[in-house]
Amino acid sequence: MSARKRVVIIADDDEDDRMLLQSAFQENRADVDIAFAFDGADLMKILADDKSKTQISFILLDLNMPRKDGREALKEIKQHPILKKIPVIIFTTAKNESEIRKCYDLGANTYIVKPDGFEALQEVVVNLSAYWLDTAATSD
Repeated sequence: MSARKRVVIIADDDEDDRMLLQSAFQENRADVDIAFAFDGADLMKILADDKSKTQISFILLDLNMPRKDGREALKEIKQHPILKKIPVIIFTTAKNESEIRKCYDLGANTYIVKPDGFEALQEVVVNLSAYWLDTAATSD
């Protein structure tokens, strides 16, 4: 495992959702830095500016955002020769089979419907972190 501080990028235009996610990570994964993108265009700028993409552990990506939505950002990430290696977890309120299928077709690694309530959100953060930060093998 790398000695670098691990980074999770949260791309979500909802300020309340960003605040709740940050709190859930702070309470459960102090070993992770959180970076925020406010939409898909901001996410792509962060990724383009990051010179050491291997430190990014995963991206939590909302679908419905202004300028560039999550679907567009996902497609762009998964078509990029370097960025495509970063796990992308769709984290959205949309729960319909065609949307889920479309995201997996575009290369999403996981699709999670945003839970109701902070306790349920903490459980999701704990489970996501346990898998993507502790269990899954990485190539950094």
